[in-house]
Amino acid sequence: MFNRSTLIVLTIAAAFAGLLAGWHFSNRPSAEPAGPALQTMKRFEAPRSLPPFQLTRHDGQPLDNGALKGHWTLVFIGFTHCPDVCPTTLAQLKQAQAAWKSIPEARRPRVLFVSVDPERDTPEITGRYAHAFEADTIAATGTPEQLEAFARGLSLVFMKNPPDDPAKPERYAVDHSAALAVIDPEGRMAGVIQPPFEPGKIATDFATLTDAMQ
Repeated sequence: MFNRSTLIVLTIAAAFAGLLAGWHFSNRPSAEPAGPALQTMKRFEAPRSLPPFQLTRHDGQPLDNGALKGHWTLVFIGFTHCPDVCPTTLAQLKQAQAAWKSIPEARRPRVLFVSVDPERDTPEITGRYAHAFEADTIAATGTPEQLEAFARGLSLVFMKNPPDDPAKPERYAVDHSAALAVIDPEGRMAGVIQPPFEPGKIATDFATLTDAMQ
């Protein structure tokens, strides 16, 4: 499903993006990104446009670039059979989402969980998994090609591993980025949050960013 050449390309792209971001943050201290001071998010000096993408939401409706406009959105990729990183991260994000309940829904920050395991995770299964943590979470997945394009646009990577038992090909894991990509209300990638995550600080940061939208 995900060939080695694709993984190499994605990894190089992500590494280059990380190096470029690091160069901006470490070598240009006088160029401060616009906006309020934040505790958790590494904000790009200039948000970057996302390439066109299309995924499928848990209810079968399409999810594209336009659907990410109007709110701050935290994007996390993973899979429903994930033994540790995914449930831990979604549980942490649930704490931040609980703190945002007082923000009107029209402006409330959002979490988007995207399964990168389309062999096992249909849109419906992805939705049931994400909503078991928090009903407000947007859940989506897509074809392998759609997922690769989406992840590449956010400098995230993922790769299906061989099954741990050749006699049980359905038993496999998917390596994936653990970082959260941050989408601004214009639908652009504005920064990244690296683990370990601190839900209280994430909640405060995005409440502050949402207030600044007014």
